[in-house]
Amino acid sequence: MRHSDTDFLALLEKTHAFPGVFTFKVIGLIEHGFAARVVAAVRDELASSIDPPFRVRHTAGGRHVSVTLEPTVQTAAQVLAVYRRIRATAGLVMLL
Repeated sequence: MRHSDTDFLALLEKTHAFPGVFTFKVIGLIEHGFAARVVAAVRDELASSIDPPFRVRHTAGGRHVSVTLEPTVQTAAQVLAVYRRIRATAGLVMLL
C-alpha cells in the first residue's frame, strides 16, 4: 500500500463511522451509458446483488452527467477500492 493510501485510510477512519453510508459524487461525459457503468462498477466492487442507492442529474448543455451514489460500505479500505474502480471508468471527468 502506498503512503498516500495509508494517510487516506487513516483520515477516513477518523472522520467516518464504519460500517456506514458513504457518498460518492461522479461527473462524466454523457455517452455510452456512463451513469449505468459507474453504478455497475460500485455494485461489482462491493460484491452486491443490487444497485446501490443513486441519483442522476444531466447538465443543461447535455454534455455531462452527475451520478451521486450512497452505498453502505464496511471499511475505509472498501471506500478506497470503490474510488479506484470508479477512476477506471471511461468518460470520467471528476470524482469527489
